Amino acid sequence: MNKSIGLRREDKNRWEIRVPVIPDAVKEINQKYGIKTIVQPFPRRAYSHEEYLESGAEINEDLSNCNTIFAVKEIPIPLLMENKTYLFFSHTIKGQRYNMPLLKRLMELKVNLIDYECIKDDNGRRLVFFGRFAGLAGMIDALHGYGKRLQSYGKDTIFLKVKPAFEYKDLEEAKIAIKEIGDELKDNGFDCCDIPNVFAFAGYGNVSKGAQEIFDLLPHKVVSPEEIKNINDKKVNYFYKVVFKEEDMVEPISEDDKFELLDYYNNPQKYKSKFENYLPYINLLVNAIYWEEKYPRLVTKEYLRKHDFSNLHLISDISCDIDGAIEITHKSTYPHEPAYVYNPDDDSFVMGYEGNGIVNMAVDNLPCELPRDASQTFSDSLFPFIKEIVDADFDESFENLKLGNSIKNALIVHRGELTPKYKYLEKHLEDYHID
Repeated sequence: MNKSIGLRREDKNRWEIRVPVIPDAVKEINQKYGIKTIVQPFPRRAYSHEEYLESGAEINEDLSNCNTIFAVKEIPIPLLMENKTYLFFSHTIKGQRYNMPLLKRLMELKVNLIDYECIKDDNGRRLVFFGRFAGLAGMIDALHGYGKRLQSYGKDTIFLKVKPAFEYKDLEEAKIAIKEIGDELKDNGFDCCDIPNVFAFAGYGNVSKGAQEIFDLLPHKVVSPEEIKNINDKKVNYFYKVVFKEEDMVEPISEDDKFELLDYYNNPQKYKSKFENYLPYINLLVNAIYWEEKYPRLVTKEYLRKHDFSNLHLISDISCDIDGAIEITHKSTYPHEPAYVYNPDDDSFVMGYEGNGIVNMAVDNLPCELPRDASQTFSDSLFPFIKEIVDADFDESFENLKLGNSIKNALIVHRGELTPKYKYLEKHLEDYHID
């Protein structure tokens, strides 16, 4: 059996330089399992050619001899090869229109597609992910953006010392810098406005935890959603943190019903958002929830048209669902231009931090701003599955495939056919009239 894996270069955009398997892992899988790694040339990759060569990898443009090929983001359609096993974030499981041509081509080429997003344990918890780093980078950028937005009001604050995440050498350097700012705030206070500063986190998963990990370097007090309506403390040497769970964000439409988490996920049409009741008390909102169209939105254009939102200076939409939970997320952005201002009066958008309205930050591949740290953690989580995937005989029927549940349930396409769990995607392929 051919026991070679291939590592593709990334083609998504100039910021995407992460890797799914780092050099240390390449060395270990070769020594432990005899698996060879062929790496496509890519000078901008977070780990250099020299590091891969030292690990025992081969640098070669041609990956045709590799049965299993790893990438991070979607692979350009013309570069796909037939009869391969591919692993990458395909962004197809919601039936995303823009990637239906990709899914169709993968099926035509009779490939096997394993999506990292779908590798989960028996309790539905994701096992291979960059989510924490999306939160880490997103919060660093949000603090930087908060400083820029306040500056647009004529208020120069200590947050102007925070750089965008990609300008730090690594996560450790960023944390040291923000910890120093936190210490200064603790000693000297926040010389801006004599009002409480409330930082809200929608969601409590890996993305939110990453964002909170950065925020927690600042002096703060934790309050409940209901408590933020009654904060009267005018001290300015600490901030307030509030984390919203599902029961804080939505409520049953019928007054006779009570909130039940499982019922909400199974029957979201029975619920409506109540999150906007809290917006007047929030200064910076971090959105880190999983969202689909069937769920209520957190922030709507209609609300922003009809209500005073002057205290809400900035939204960091880390989840970055276009026209999604944050309806003003009309497009994704890049690290060097992360923000735009939405003006509800005329439904307009202007890039940057200045102007009438509300600032929204919507970078859709935030972990690439901390590429080495993010790649190492991701590779460590993926490593336990590599041998299992390489050893699997994908010529077997789906029922007889010798794969653990975590990988088998992440197999979207098998020999060009949608697997049973993902048959629902046939409708999306048909709806989008892909010829």
